[in-house]
Amino acid sequence: MTHRPLTMDFQRHLSLERGLSRNTWLAYSGDLEAFLAYCEKRRTDPAVAAVTFLEEYLWSLKKEKKLGPASIFRKTEAIRAFYRYLRLEGKAQKDPTANFSAPRLPRKVPRFLGRREMELLLAFPAGSSFAGVRAAAAVELLYASGMRVSELLALRLESVNFQQGWLRVFGKGAKERMVPVNPLALARLNEYLGTRQRKFGGTDTAAELFVNRDGKKLSRVQMWKDITAFGKKAGVEIRPHPHLFRHTFASHLVQGGADLRSVQEMLGHVSLNTTQIYAHVDKGDVKRAHEKYHPDK
Repeated sequence: MTHRPLTMDFQRHLSLERGLSRNTWLAYSGDLEAFLAYCEKRRTDPAVAAVTFLEEYLWSLKKEKKLGPASIFRKTEAIRAFYRYLRLEGKAQKDPTANFSAPRLPRKVPRFLGRREMELLLAFPAGSSFAGVRAAAAVELLYASGMRVSELLALRLESVNFQQGWLRVFGKGAKERMVPVNPLALARLNEYLGTRQRKFGGTDTAAELFVNRDGKKLSRVQMWKDITAFGKKAGVEIRPHPHLFRHTFASHLVQGGADLRSVQEMLGHVSLNTTQIYAHVDKGDVKRAHEKYHPDK
């Protein structure tokens, strides 16, 4: 088997049949190329590679390439997906990853903004500039919905139900979900849309809601810059970025008593295991509970 055709077929499988996002299948394809190069160097046909061969490969990534657990975990998942594909296509008799264990990753509590910091951001006046009003609307929507920045930038007017308070969001793998959003966020969005209309009038602009100064779809980089600048003006100590609001949204919901299943659905997570990272306990709550209930007060 040659590298290029096999990698291309694997890409099509991940994209069209499994519905993975472009970033994911590109990353997996790169991981596969590295694995196939290792197989070629070791004169081993990947279709008949044994478990011990895979273990040696992953060990080489750790010792020679100095890769960390997160990188090795992703490469393991890419190899696992590759062998599932080979079995599906009848190109391999056995799957050496069937009982293979990826390295355990340490569970990190995601960083998120406190309620006081969010109050500062939400109360900060948007001003009259197009960029300022746009940033204020983005911050409000990201916090209100927990959307990924890519999902926010893909929103169109038909994605928003102003009357019932819902957003139609397309997540990873073009999977659709409905996300509730509060009236305050919709009001900020409406304010931005009014500013956008006044700026561009009847001129031809992108179909997406969030556009740049030329009326074209706003880039992730510019959105990042807008939010960082907005946070600095609002006096927030932690430097905000778009994904930080997703963590903040989920953390505040769970702290407020929301069940993980509902949070999972709103975030668009495939597995509840991904959502469980937000089931952390605020250190202040731990301290207060200790002071209140410990017998030796």
